[in-house]
Amino acid sequence: MKPEVKSPALLLVNIGQLLTLRSTVENPAPRRGHQLRELGIIEDAAVLSIGGKIVSVGRTKDALRDPWIKKNRKKITEIDCRSKVVLPGFVDSHTHPAFIQPRLVDFEKRISGATYEEIAEAGGGIRSSLDAVRKAPKKQLTGKILTALNEMAAQGTTTVEAKSGYGLTREGELKSLEAIRDAARQWPGTVVPTLLGAHVVPSEYKTCYPKYVEIVCKEMIPAAAKRKLAQFVDVFTERGAFSEEDTRNIFEAASQNGLDVRAHVCQLSETPLAELLRFDPASFDHMDHVKDDDIPLLAKHNTVATLVPGANYFLNTMGYPSARKLIDAGVPVALATDYNPGSSPTPSMPFVMSLACTHMKMTPEEAIVASTINGAWALRLQTRKGSIEPGKDADMAVFSISDFREIPYWFASNHCEMSILNGEVRRNG
Repeated sequence: MKPEVKSPALLLVNIGQLLTLRSTVENPAPRRGHQLRELGIIEDAAVLSIGGKIVSVGRTKDALRDPWIKKNRKKITEIDCRSKVVLPGFVDSHTHPAFIQPRLVDFEKRISGATYEEIAEAGGGIRSSLDAVRKAPKKQLTGKILTALNEMAAQGTTTVEAKSGYGLTREGELKSLEAIRDAARQWPGTVVPTLLGAHVVPSEYKTCYPKYVEIVCKEMIPAAAKRKLAQFVDVFTERGAFSEEDTRNIFEAASQNGLDVRAHVCQLSETPLAELLRFDPASFDHMDHVKDDDIPLLAKHNTVATLVPGANYFLNTMGYPSARKLIDAGVPVALATDYNPGSSPTPSMPFVMSLACTHMKMTPEEAIVASTINGAWALRLQTRKGSIEPGKDADMAVFSISDFREIPYWFASNHCEMSILNGEVRRNG
């Protein structure tokens, strides 16, 4: 992407379809049910932002008549959108960018028929990424993360949750979080750091894994909190990783240290969710195997079910998360890439949206809401991100299309012409 100088005032005009995602409900909560189809479209629209914040949203003819705009027009950077589609920048609320190498051996073994768990048991999977991350200089890791962030921005993503999780020592996890921080400082978008020390139990603790859980709780979490390197703590709650009891203990340690929580759950097997909901997690992610009894319970909470169909596609699992069952029951749903070297090496939210439509039967409207404002709720950034409204951050994506449904329609291609990240314009090409 080609960065441009950040302008104090930016005016987008002649927008064919502006998807504001403005809420029609006064009670603030993640979108659910029919609310997932409310896009708040304005045609022939204009958006004015000043200092990285949205100031006004309306029609182009009204914007050009505005006295302030007429008086200051020479000082405003004006972009003619020429009837293209503009929507909030995507909020990718689940990514693992702190890695060094792709996992090509895993890829070939899976093509030959090996399962995710078989690959992990043979020494592949998450554990195979540890050595390179532990040995890598922080500067190298920072560069890899920054490259990923730029690739995401080129596809319309302006806010990214970034997890550690490939160090799995106190030093390795803190180095990963520092690299995420350093990359975030060089990127105009917004990065939300998450400590995922509880990704898997490293090989050196396989015979005494309670000791590793203790290290996560008593060393990693306090250090990350004290140094303000993480906003969330995540846990991979799954057979072969961490139990429900482990997760409760880790959540308790996070709460004691002032960090919010989220969890990978129900990816390979069912996990009871009632006890974990007591900790008010921001999101439960994957959610392929949710107990029917837990769905009404989820519908009563603001915990967002974040679905990551890129992993199902790449792992060639037997099915995809039951998005329709969750949505129809009133559970708030988000979409994310799960960008990582082993199970979902894609930076593309539009591709994930296409998978959601074709394989999970979400409508294009639902996919857009799940990729923007509900992703913001999953990161507790809903007051700043996820919709185009006065007072929110100037995060937008401009697509060279005439109808928003083309975003998931044109799969595996990129029609994002430019992204605006906190007021900074980045053009593709």
